[in-house]
Amino acid sequence: MSPQSDEEELTGGGINHVVRIGSTVRRPTGRWTPAVHALLDHLAAMGFTGAPTSHGLDSEGREILDFLAGQVPDYPLPEYAQSDSALRAVGVLLRDYHDATAGFIAPADVTWYFSPQYPAEVICHGDIAPYNCVFRDGQPAAFIDFDTVHPGPRIWDVAYAAYRFVPLADPHREDGIPAVKEQARRLRLFADAYRLCDTDRDALTDTARARLDHLVGHMHDQANAGNEAFAAHIAAGDDTLYRTDAEHIARHQAVFQAALTA
Repeated sequence: MSPQSDEEELTGGGINHVVRIGSTVRRPTGRWTPAVHALLDHLAAMGFTGAPTSHGLDSEGREILDFLAGQVPDYPLPEYAQSDSALRAVGVLLRDYHDATAGFIAPADVTWYFSPQYPAEVICHGDIAPYNCVFRDGQPAAFIDFDTVHPGPRIWDVAYAAYRFVPLADPHREDGIPAVKEQARRLRLFADAYRLCDTDRDALTDTARARLDHLVGHMHDQANAGNEAFAAHIAAGDDTLYRTDAEHIARHQAVFQAALTA
């Protein structure tokens, strides 16, 4: 029996080829993998259970991670991933993750997927979204896909998570997106669950727009460098979608800020 016969392909990410072998997941590595593994080891030592444990590399050079049982939703999102209780739980989980990373000391000469953002308060996950969250019994239990971790301010992660989970998206571009007032209500729930400070509440909407601009720029940089997966996302119009949502956040910034600071 060949090793491949034991492999179960895990779909949904759209960027990496990921497989499950028994109780482990095997993923491609990159120049950032040593930093990721050092962080995962730190999280395990801190007792944070909302992330996989790393187990080095296999004979094919792939990283070995724990398989985390549960559901990883994709779009269109199931109802359980859109509930108020799930939104609050994501805020709590993200806060716990950030707090666990605050004392992390990176190895010398470490390489990150994304350049650090400043002030470097924590280690940002870089892609907190439903498709990178394991749900159990309808509630978020863990984050996965830590490739994009990098030092940065808490709000850099919080704003993008809010964009994905509230979501802060233009209701006119797709059925099922909440109206603006409902987005504002859910945004306040999320910020309160995270225990977001006043300074970061003031910065959230501007940071969400900056995160989307950063994402669009990264997509085009990768596509121009020959990355077929990102080129496919651009061909599908994903960059236009993010620009539309950034304009939506700017258009209704006063409503969102009022909800955050009321």
